[in-house]
Amino acid sequence: MMIQTYSTTIRRKEMDAVLTCMVDEKIGPGELNQRLIQQVKEFIKCDGCVALRSPAIALKYALLALDLEKDSKIMISALAPFWQYKAIEELGYSPLVLDVEEATGLVSAAIVQKGMEEGGKLLILHETEGILPDFEGIAALGLPFIEDISQSAGASVKVKDENGNPAEDSKKAGTFGIYTILGLEERNVLTAGGGAVLMAPGRREWIVLKKFSDEAADTDLLPDINSALAWVQVKEYARNEKTRKELFGMFHQACMIGRHKTFAREMEDGSTMCSFPLVLSSSFKDVKQFAAKKDIEVQLAFEKSVIACKEELSEACIHAKTLSLCCIHVPLYPRLTHSESAKIVKVLSALP
Repeated sequence: MMIQTYSTTIRRKEMDAVLTCMVDEKIGPGELNQRLIQQVKEFIKCDGCVALRSPAIALKYALLALDLEKDSKIMISALAPFWQYKAIEELGYSPLVLDVEEATGLVSAAIVQKGMEEGGKLLILHETEGILPDFEGIAALGLPFIEDISQSAGASVKVKDENGNPAEDSKKAGTFGIYTILGLEERNVLTAGGGAVLMAPGRREWIVLKKFSDEAADTDLLPDINSALAWVQVKEYARNEKTRKELFGMFHQACMIGRHKTFAREMEDGSTMCSFPLVLSSSFKDVKQFAAKKDIEVQLAFEKSVIACKEELSEACIHAKTLSLCCIHVPLYPRLTHSESAKIVKVLSALP
């Protein structure tokens, strides 16, 4: 039986929450939506949030709260999911697509600065593959940014105090931007069959956002049935991430003797192991066929990204284009059995 690239993290607990929701016949946005909001506030340590039906709707509310002039240029990563590009256009703004650093798959402060010189007024900072960017360097540019922590939720970074010494407490992904989007889609670290949570890290931003979220139509809010899935996953995050980290460590070890490489990242709390990306130095077709013979499905990591859908950006975003053609996802999720993960390790150490 083929080991699929992606799988839900749904266990009995999650299903019990969903079934209870169905038995109570409370399927629209209600009590569980509110329970999810409370859970996320405690998990991320943000001032306020609203649970919505999609990341695109979350972006709409963030832009309403920011009151950004129409036609403004909004900067996004070429490796960000294509919904960002589409939503920006549909909301009446202009997407300004930025290339990434090859070693991390992230935009750097220097890349963002270049985008600002081209008229970029706002940045959507996509924390690709769960890797955290240079927050300090980007914040120093003085540009407002919205964090997208759909793949990096739970990661944290040591910050410095006013004297420039490392502070005792870590600061979590999702608390650096002016607003934060946490997607709950299929390839995100928390999956709920769709949806997103929009957060305001600070009180001042929450007061503005709350005005719009209080007036939100029910059709914009996340139904209880999805909220139930997300709520349990946020509660179970630490356990699931521990399993993902263990698998990531095994897979990473297996690749070290091979010819393919992984992205540069912090292996402890500084990144989230939402997937196992592998940058190939040989043909994707050959690797895919080799893995398939061993009943393992691999897929291109960025097949639904901006660069994959916008061929005309290839020259301007050369690093992102290269990564979109040679970076794959290998199955990594808590439901993998011991024998399945052992099989993946074996294949990784022998990839052509």
